[in-house]
Amino acid sequence: MAAIGYVIIAYTRYGRQVVAVGSNLEAARRVGMPAKWIVASVYMVSGIACALAGLLIAARLGSGSSNAAVGFELQVIAAVVLGGTSLMGGRGSILGTVLGTLTIAVIGNGLILMHISPFFTQIVTGAIILVAIWLNTKIFTTNFRFGGKKG
Repeated sequence: MAAIGYVIIAYTRYGRQVVAVGSNLEAARRVGMPAKWIVASVYMVSGIACALAGLLIAARLGSGSSNAAVGFELQVIAAVVLGGTSLMGGRGSILGTVLGTLTIAVIGNGLILMHISPFFTQIVTGAIILVAIWLNTKIFTTNFRFGGKKG
């Protein structure tokens, strides 16, 4: 799915329009893009992806439950932010999101293999989000430089 998403975003007109509308809706509308249709279509694609994810979770658990994926929201936000997507908008990549997802999965599995409580996994994930948000705000500001101040 990530490869299909990458191809759509990088090589199709629709993908470029999605990125443009996501970066600045008003600017995209003013240059003549059907911004409202793009937003509606992205919500539709998101809904279809959520339906497929629900089917996969139901198949994995062998039953349907309304609270089968409770807590995944925190992991998703952590993976996306850890992958380099700016919460302020305008920056992000599918490859970064995949790498962030793999990192969160490895950390979660490592904590389980070390026999650490599953509740502690949420604390670690929350700490990762806080550190990633802090780095996000530091790195994406114009005055940030690696290696300190130069004068």
